Amino acid sequence: MASASDPTKERWSAGVTPYAEMGYYRPDYEPKDSDILCAFRFVPQDGVDPVEGAAAVAGESSTATWTVVWTDRLSAYEHYQAKCYRVDPVPGTNQFIAYIAYDLDLFEEGSIANLTASIIGNVFGFKALKSLRLEDMRIPPHYVKTFQGPAHGIVMEREYLNKYGRPLLGATIKPKLGLSARNYGRVVYEALRGGLDFTKDDENINSQPFMRWRDRFLFCMEAVNKAAATSGEIKGHYLNVTAGTMEDMYERADFAKSLGSVIIMIDLVVGYTAIQSMSRWARRNGVLLHLHRAGHSTYTRQKTHGVSFRVISKWMRLAGVDHIHAGTIVGKLEGDPNSVRGFYDTLRENKLPPKPEYGLYFEQDWVSMPGVMPVASGGIHAGQIHQLLHYLGEDVVLQFGGGTIGHPDGIAEGAAANRIAIEAMIQARNEGRDYLNEGPEILEKAARFSPSLAKALDIWKDISFNFESTDTPDVVVTPSV
Repeated sequence: MASASDPTKERWSAGVTPYAEMGYYRPDYEPKDSDILCAFRFVPQDGVDPVEGAAAVAGESSTATWTVVWTDRLSAYEHYQAKCYRVDPVPGTNQFIAYIAYDLDLFEEGSIANLTASIIGNVFGFKALKSLRLEDMRIPPHYVKTFQGPAHGIVMEREYLNKYGRPLLGATIKPKLGLSARNYGRVVYEALRGGLDFTKDDENINSQPFMRWRDRFLFCMEAVNKAAATSGEIKGHYLNVTAGTMEDMYERADFAKSLGSVIIMIDLVVGYTAIQSMSRWARRNGVLLHLHRAGHSTYTRQKTHGVSFRVISKWMRLAGVDHIHAGTIVGKLEGDPNSVRGFYDTLRENKLPPKPEYGLYFEQDWVSMPGVMPVASGGIHAGQIHQLLHYLGEDVVLQFGGGTIGHPDGIAEGAAANRIAIEAMIQARNEGRDYLNEGPEILEKAARFSPSLAKALDIWKDISFNFESTDTPDVVVTPSV
């Protein structure tokens, strides 16, 4: 990072002026209620002053470039500058947290694409920083109200489905690739008739040579309707409408609706604009919208560089999805308990206070925007029901893929095991029992009357995905936050 040869020179002298001196570091700035606030974790290069590094983040994510430009004088540049108003060291590390305020006038209303192009569009490749991670954002009510939000939300979803008082149960069809359309539909029917509420396509099931999308939709909806008629319950299958163009996505979504599907699915990799467009389609057509977070770990998993999933959760609530995969804590996918709880609170609650141990650096007021139903999926099974309920609550979809389809007595019995396990645990909770600590005992008692649950517990009771890791935790609490 260049520095001025004469640090006393004026702001408008030609040449290169440090970002802090150009006004991007303002420790006296009091953020306005309408400002978007960001917390960035960063590691400056050796020899780079942390304050200058933080000011550079503010500058490069708003109005600055590497040198003085005369055209700043043609705008109210101080108004449009992002302001870094605080820099905190993270104890015991070489990291810092920069708090940056952005005036609302910097952003187009109702556009995730514009918001993200500003906040993360350029600055993450800045040479003066070894690493940079967007930890959290405060999205003010003024900006929240410019977005549609979830097409339906948690309350309306339960009313659509007429299912209350327990988590919803699902399963991802396995193997995710290679089944013919008819055999795929057979798996859907067996899982739904066994007691699940939903089954789903996986992220990479689109329209491959072994199973074209239209054929899959027809056989899946035949299975859904048959299972609904048999059980007397509303059932659904997440028909993945992800495709190479928006025209193809709309065609697939329209066909799903014409077949009577209550829900469709898209992948995060379709992009923010496509997600917002499909959310509008879903609200207009009365169809629930499920989002698989495919690809997120490429930029959310590293603890010092990228974007935290809690920020993605906020963006997707604004964008308007009804469901999003948000971690399991006890499954096969990465995620520590505090971080995942922060994700779930962000998706479901109406107003959140700052909670640094959950990674929530700012308060967040969603001003009555509907909540998003979190989805727990990835290496979970009936023997973990008590843990899942304890950590994740009841407004969640618990998806057991292998934990349904891998049951020794078949798919329907795997689904029955999961349904019996969840109902036994809910009953125990209603009786005032400590289902977290008494969970194994509660499940064993229920298994005496359910061979399907007994076999599920027997085959998976010792399965966990806990590995020793040298990674730093996702949330590092700084005392001054």
